[in-house]
Amino acid sequence: MTQRHNKSTAIKMLGITLAALTVTILTSACVPLVIGGAAATVAIAEDRRSPGTFVDDQSIESSALLRVKSRFGGQVHVNITSYNRQVLVSGEAVTDEVKRGVEAEISTVKGITRIFNELVVGPQAGVMSVSNDTRLTTVVKTRFLEANRFQANHVKVVTEAGVVFLLGIVKRSEADTATQLASTTSGVLRVVRLFEYLD
Repeated sequence: MTQRHNKSTAIKMLGITLAALTVTILTSACVPLVIGGAAATVAIAEDRRSPGTFVDDQSIESSALLRVKSRFGGQVHVNITSYNRQVLVSGEAVTDEVKRGVEAEISTVKGITRIFNELVVGPQAGVMSVSNDTRLTTVVKTRFLEANRFQANHVKVVTEAGVVFLLGIVKRSEADTATQLASTTSGVLRVVRLFEYLD
């Protein structure tokens, strides 16, 4: 009986601690953000977005992806990236009609200020292509960190079929540096700038 009581008390205390931690996290941009009490932790220290906008971006991505998958299923391979409520849609659609339909579906998600529809009409990317894109994203991010010429987490990197998309709230000098580093990375075919500028 005592053991069960102690276990129940410990669980209740953990719940209270998690709730308090979530409140603390949502009011500070200098600590990790725990989303939905899950183990996944995302550092938002020094992010130029407010904590509220950061959370909105996560919500926009989830909602938009769910709507697209529900409506179009296997007709599209899509990646949705939201940064400061601006949405990049990348991947492949089977037809131009599906491409336009995906954008229309995403536009119904609350809070989005702009959509960049970079879907390509054609066959879906294979495993090797997806793996290469993941590798390129990692290499570009690593080059940002090694160069140490701007805060690396101010630039979001998304790679699709060898094309690197750069998003973020940046100074023009930071945008130029990020573009130069990404475009001179071996394997990168093209760099697309989707920045919001501070100056």
